[in-house]
Amino acid sequence: MRISRGALLRSAAAVTVTLTLGAGATACGQDSSSDSGDSAKGGTIGIAMPTKVSARWIADGANMKKQFEKLGYKVDLQYANNDTSQQVSQIQNMITKKEKALVIAAIDGTAMNEVLQSAADAKIPVISYDRLILGTKNVDYYATFDNFKVGQLQGGSIVDELGLKDGKGPFNIELFAGSSDDNNTKFFFNGAMSVLQPYIDSKKLVVRSTQTALNQVTTLRWDGATAQKRMDDILSSKYSSAKVDAVLSPYDGISIGIISSLKNAGYGTAKKPLPVVSGQDAEVPSVKSIIAGEQTSTIYKDTRELAKVAVQMVDAKLTGGKPEVNDTKQYNNGTKIVPTYLLQPVLVTKDNYKSVLIDGGYYKASDLA
Repeated sequence: MRISRGALLRSAAAVTVTLTLGAGATACGQDSSSDSGDSAKGGTIGIAMPTKVSARWIADGANMKKQFEKLGYKVDLQYANNDTSQQVSQIQNMITKKEKALVIAAIDGTAMNEVLQSAADAKIPVISYDRLILGTKNVDYYATFDNFKVGQLQGGSIVDELGLKDGKGPFNIELFAGSSDDNNTKFFFNGAMSVLQPYIDSKKLVVRSTQTALNQVTTLRWDGATAQKRMDDILSSKYSSAKVDAVLSPYDGISIGIISSLKNAGYGTAKKPLPVVSGQDAEVPSVKSIIAGEQTSTIYKDTRELAKVAVQMVDAKLTGGKPEVNDTKQYNNGTKIVPTYLLQPVLVTKDNYKSVLIDGGYYKASDLA
């Protein structure tokens, strides 16, 4: 869904916003991008992001920065190298500098209670970005995608590729989930299992590792190397005389690690093809992998649209308007129901990546060459 142009272009008179995001991004540590110039009309918005290891978080930060600056705000964009204490410190510094609003993609959604109380005391509004901040009343709004639907699409891609609806099987499958400290992890996993569990129950899908509970399959910090090691262990202990046919992966970085493990074990040849492998975020390496016939699918989440939602929420909050939401029931952070705007994810495969990603302007053809 798109936010109306009118809502985005309301006057932002004399306000600066600091955006704070906390999710996985790319390889560096702290990065400060508060160089929007003295000519900016408003105050500063604090954006706190988790890391630069994932390309999507770099895109999220850049998209929000650009859109806030178009409205006349300055931007204080920080990356925390997946270090929770560093992110909390960055947010506290934004509060100390009296930035006008915070946009936070939390590394650990449970670690923000004290620092967000400081934000509330300073009357600084907080937007939780893509990852729900937990256990505090001091979150005003939440901008995200329909994360249960993400999981359903991932599970559905496996069902379709294996032909399970046509009665094919049984097949061997292994399950991976995201980081245990990210609230999105349970939505992705539960969405996928809502599709896959009936086939597991009917024995059409067999999990030879027997690791099917969420707490058995999480991947701390969404780390690809951690996923690769776990896949190595599963293959060596459970698949010496069997073949894995599918792997549920919640994120492209994890998928890359899983595929590396599979290749090391001899998969990826005509006699031993790679299994069906899902993913998420449509990162360039994984889209290239899909084009090459390795990874099977990914989930596209247009971060340009998510940035628009967050910017609309902040701008409305600071200018006396009412942020647009479309979900007031589903996202309970343990203390309150957080008003939420949900965007819809899209399944991407080798068949539709051009129409979705290139024709849609998210990537250029040269990016995927």
